[in-house]
Amino acid sequence: MSDSTVTDPEGREEVAVPQAVTGEDRRGPLGRLRRPRRPRLWFEILLIAVSYWAYSLVRNAVPEQRSAALRNADWIWSAEHALGVGVEQSVNHAVNSVNWLIIGMNYYYATLHFVMTLGVLVWLYRWHPGRYAATRLVLFATTGVALLGYYLYPLAPPRLMNGGRFVDTVTVHHTWGSMASGDLKHMSNQYAAMPSMHIGWSLWCGLTIFALASVPWVRVLGLLYPTATLAVIVATANHFWLDAVGGALCLGFGFAAARAWYGSLPYALPRLVAVPAPRPLGSAQSA
Repeated sequence: MSDSTVTDPEGREEVAVPQAVTGEDRRGPLGRLRRPRRPRLWFEILLIAVSYWAYSLVRNAVPEQRSAALRNADWIWSAEHALGVGVEQSVNHAVNSVNWLIIGMNYYYATLHFVMTLGVLVWLYRWHPGRYAATRLVLFATTGVALLGYYLYPLAPPRLMNGGRFVDTVTVHHTWGSMASGDLKHMSNQYAAMPSMHIGWSLWCGLTIFALASVPWVRVLGLLYPTATLAVIVATANHFWLDAVGGALCLGFGFAAARAWYGSLPYALPRLVAVPAPRPLGSAQSA
């Protein structure tokens, strides 16, 4: 059995690792594609930029279907009341009465969704290069399947419901808090609320931090992040509780896709990247 070399993100401290551990014995082009490898910075920046551009383009190209979106919102609202969990209006009104809190939530909704996700990607790239590609695949697959939800099930957010008496907190408090409110609303599909990618992405961040961070309090913060995000999307009347369930289901699909491609959950892959060990000069080629 030949060996492989494991390197840190800076290319130092090379250690020989058996092929059976690293998966280097996979054969053929497909096997090589499925093998974790060290990410390349220029490629990752380009991939993320193009992917987000394509996601925004497709999401906003989905027909808004206002009538269907409002009917679906009425159905969701009725279903939640039947289940005894239709508390979004009470939460929205209660939090809206505390100015500093709701203004903070508006900015949280607008910024942390992107800042945290990019931050976790950078952290993975720097400290967990062997797990980076698989964990990134989870995020991409989650986002991709969400686009189907936007197309197949247009849904108005609570703040746009007819007679829902929800407060659009961005408009009321004049904060830059959402691409779907105020002056920016014409740049985003108003009826793409199901599933919630604020929940899908924040759960991805939280689970990744919880699984891979070594400091206990950081792991706890990882779990608190999607919990806080859930409170924010409801308090700002941008989503129903059930939109969050949709986001979690999309994340489950993302993990299944990564498991099928890499043969393992991302967090179970080696932290560092395995590369083939150089053959001694003059060694005979096997037949």
